[in-house]
Amino acid sequence: MEARMKNPAVLLPGVMKPIQEINAQTAASGVPELIVQLVHMRASQINGCSVCVTYGLQGLRKAGETDERMALIAAWREAPYFTDAERAALNLAEHATRLADKSDPVPDAVWDEAAEHFDEKQLAGIVLTIAMTNMFNRINATTRQIPGNWG
Repeated sequence: MEARMKNPAVLLPGVMKPIQEINAQTAASGVPELIVQLVHMRASQINGCSVCVTYGLQGLRKAGETDERMALIAAWREAPYFTDAERAALNLAEHATRLADKSDPVPDAVWDEAAEHFDEKQLAGIVLTIAMTNMFNRINATTRQIPGNWG
């Protein structure tokens, strides 16, 4: 495999700084790092982004995630290992990533479940994590970025 081009976020001057600032603000939203990493991984799995799945595995390990749980993120509904808060965040990530699948992509029930576990600032952090992950998934998939070859 070969990338079609350098990563656009690296290629264009000035792009990474605002992205890093968004990520820093998201990290300060009060969402536990493990949930941030779970959300990132699930969106990346859905979008088939090998770069972000690889990066996500590193983040999950750093956050202390077990191999067993990492292996079951894609099957979180059927696995008994996830908390109610993690399930709510994963469900929100799936719905917000699959916008074109339904006329009401993020139903009130999905949002309300997440809102039971997270305050508004934390929800903002989760929504921005999902959005940034989807942005990078799309950049990486479109330009065929290779895991381990940033840039």
